Amino acid sequence: MKIIVAIKQVPDRDAQVRIDPSAKWIEESDLQFALNESDAYALEEALQLKEKHGGEVIVLSAGPERIGQTIREALAKGADRAINITCDDLATRDALSVAHLLAAAAKQENPDLLLTGLQSEDLGLGQTGVIVAELLGLPHATLIMHVEKTESGLTVKRELEEGWFQHIDLPTPAVLTIQSGGNKLRYATLMGIKRAKLKEVRQLSAADLAQDGSPVVVLDRVTLPHKQKSTQMLPGSPKEAAAALVEKLKFEVRVL
Repeated sequence: MKIIVAIKQVPDRDAQVRIDPSAKWIEESDLQFALNESDAYALEEALQLKEKHGGEVIVLSAGPERIGQTIREALAKGADRAINITCDDLATRDALSVAHLLAAAAKQENPDLLLTGLQSEDLGLGQTGVIVAELLGLPHATLIMHVEKTESGLTVKRELEEGWFQHIDLPTPAVLTIQSGGNKLRYATLMGIKRAKLKEVRQLSAADLAQDGSPVVVLDRVTLPHKQKSTQMLPGSPKEAAAALVEKLKFEVRVL
C-alpha cells in the first residue's frame, strides 16, 4: 500500500501563548512547536499498516521552514519519505485553501490511502481532511480508531458517542481522519533519527502547485480565552463513576 499521511506542526500544548502586537494572531517567535497529536496517531496507523501489508508511507506537510523539524521526526519514526510544501502564509489560509495544497500534492502520488488527523490542536476546525477527500473525489470516513485492510478495501472502526463504535467497509483509494488514542505511539529510535537524515524530502511550493491562498481576515482581534473552573458530578456506582472519569481523562482532557 502507498499511504500518505498529512501532518501539521502546531504550538506545543504546554507553551505559553501570547498575542502578537497586531492582535491578529499569536506571537510565534518564542514558541516551541510539535507534531499535532491526532496526526501522530494517523502516522502510527499508517506505520502499522505498512508493517502488516508492506508498501510505503509518505508524510505530507505544509508550512514555513520550521516544519522541517517535524517532518524529520516523522521520518525518524519510520516514514519512508516526505513532501514538504513551503508555505509561509499557512496561518492566514482557510481550510479550503490548505486542502487544495494537500490535494494537489497528493494527487501526484496517486496513493491507496490518505490519512489525516481528526483536527489540529491550534485551530480545531476538523475540516481539512474531508475537504481533501471531496477535492480528490474519494470516499472518506472520520473519527477513525482502527483500520484493517481487506481483499476488497478497508474495514474501519469509527468512534461514536457515549462509548459506541461503528464498523464500516470502504473501497480504496480513500481518505480517513484519525482520532487520537487508537494506538500506542512509538518513539523515534537513535537508528531511526540517523536514517531520517538520508531519506528523501521533496520540496514544493504553493506556486509549484498553482494554489493561491484564500486568506482568513481577522476583523476585530484575537484574544486569549478566559480561564474558568467548573465541577461535573459523575453519577452511578463508584465503579461506574471511575470508568466514566477514566473516559473523560482519556478523550476530553487527554492526559492519559
